[in-house]
Amino acid sequence: MQELTHYIGGAHVKGTSGRFADVFNPATGEVQARVPLASAAELAHAVEVAAAAQPAWAAVNPQRRARVMMKFVDLLNRDMDKLAEALSREHGKTLPDAAGDVQRGLEVVEYCIAAPQMLKGEFTDSAGPGIDMYSMRQALGVTAGITPFNFPAMIPMWMFAPAIACGNAFILKPSERDPSVPLMLAELMEEAGLPKGILQVVNGDKEAVDAILDHPVIQSIGFVGSTPIAEYIYGRGCSNGKRVQCFGGAKNHMIVMPDADMDQAADALVGAGYGAAGERCMAISVAVPVGDETADRLIEKLVPRIEKLKVGPYTAGKDVDYGPVVTAAAKENILRLVNSGVEQGAKLVVDGRDFSLQGYEDGFFVGPHLFDNVTPDMDIYKKEIFGPVLSTVRAQSYEEALDLAMSHEYGNGTAIFTRDGDTARDFANRINIGMVGINVPIPVPLAYHTFGGWKKSAFGDLNQHGPDAFKFYTRTKTVTARWPSGIKEGGEFSIPVME
Repeated sequence: MQELTHYIGGAHVKGTSGRFADVFNPATGEVQARVPLASAAELAHAVEVAAAAQPAWAAVNPQRRARVMMKFVDLLNRDMDKLAEALSREHGKTLPDAAGDVQRGLEVVEYCIAAPQMLKGEFTDSAGPGIDMYSMRQALGVTAGITPFNFPAMIPMWMFAPAIACGNAFILKPSERDPSVPLMLAELMEEAGLPKGILQVVNGDKEAVDAILDHPVIQSIGFVGSTPIAEYIYGRGCSNGKRVQCFGGAKNHMIVMPDADMDQAADALVGAGYGAAGERCMAISVAVPVGDETADRLIEKLVPRIEKLKVGPYTAGKDVDYGPVVTAAAKENILRLVNSGVEQGAKLVVDGRDFSLQGYEDGFFVGPHLFDNVTPDMDIYKKEIFGPVLSTVRAQSYEEALDLAMSHEYGNGTAIFTRDGDTARDFANRINIGMVGINVPIPVPLAYHTFGGWKKSAFGDLNQHGPDAFKFYTRTKTVTARWPSGIKEGGEFSIPVME
C-alpha cells in the first residue's frame, strides 16, 4: 500500500505524528493509500520554511513571477492526462470531469500571468505643493488554504496561484480524502521554477486546521467546504487577526418558466444535477417549474433522461455519465436523506436506492434520484445533499419561485430558463444570490471574473479569483512624498492640508 507524504522545502517528507487516514478507491471501496495527518509541530515547521523563503520571492519582480506561471501552464497541459487519472482514482469522478477540474484551475493560473498589471498601484503627481502621492500593493507574507475533496485540482490552484503570483508563500492543507493531485501540483510548480519553500503541502485533519488558524505568522486563510466549518474557520481565523475568506454550502435552484425550451431545460438539469454524482457546490439540486402544467411537462422530459444515465467507474471511459461518491459515509448520508424525503411525503419518481454495479458491489455508487412535490419544510429541501438527487418544488407563479430561492439560507448559485428577456432581467436584478445563470445551469464565472456566493454560502468581503484575488493576497500601502526643495523652516502643528 502506498504511503503518501507532505511536501515541505521542495521535498517529500514523511509524516511524524504517527497518525494516518485511509485513502479509498471509491469505485471498489478498497484502501489504496495512507496519508499522514500532520501535528501542530509539523505545520509549524512548514510555516518556518515558508517564512524563510518568502522575502526573496517577494523581491522577485512581478514579471518574473508571472513567467513561473507561464511555465506551470505548459506543464499542466503536458501532464493533463496523468493528473486527471490520479484525480479520478481517488475522487471517483469520470476522466473528462477530472480533466475539467484541472482545466478550470489552469485558467486561473493563466489569469495570474497578468500579475504585473494587477499589482500596479496608483500615482498622483503634485497632490500638493511639491508633494507626490502613490500606492503600492505588497505581499502579505505566509498565506494558507484549506481545500475540499470535490475539486482537488481546481480549488487549490484558485488559491495558491494568485497568492504566489502576488509574492506570498503558501501552505496548502488539501482534503485527506484525495491528496495525491495537490502533491503533484506542488512538484510541477517547482519544475516551473518556483523556489523551494514557497508552496508547501501539509496533509492533515482538524489538528492541522487549528494549527493554521492559530499560527501567528500565517496572515491569510482561504477555505472551501461546508457552512458549519466555514463559520468555524472564519470566526476563529478572524479572532486571531487574520484575513479570511470562506465559502460554504449551497442549495442551488433552477427556475423553469412556462415559455422555456423544455428539452433544453431538462438536458441542463440532468447535467447540472447529476454530473460528478452531484458533488459540486454549484450543482443544481432544486428544480422549480412555474405552474403544474410546466412541472408535468418537465417531469415527463426528465424521467427518461435520468433513467438512461450510466453510472460506473472512471475506467469505463466515455461510457459513464458519473461515478461513485467519495466515501461510504457520503453514500450513507445521501440515502438517509432520500429516505427522509419519502417519509416526509415527497414523491420519489426515480428511485436509485437499490442501485448496484456488478463487480463493484463494495464501491460507493449511488443511483440517480428524482423527487417531485417537494416542499420547503422537508429535509431534502433544507439540507445540502451533495449527491445525485434532484428535488422538484412546484411553484404557482414567478413570484413564488423567486421567493423560494431568495428565502433559502444558502445563496451560492441559481439559474432561470426562459425565452422572455424582461423576466430574465428582473430575475438577475432581484435575486439575492451571488452567481446567476440565464439559460445556463452552472454559472461558474471565468477566471477574470470572481466566484462567490451570498448569505450562508460565503463569509468575508472578497470573492475567489479574478481581481478580488489580487486584493485578498496583498496589502495596499500609500506613500506621500515631498523632497527638500521649497520646504519652509519650522514645524507644522496642524493637520496637513493639500493646498
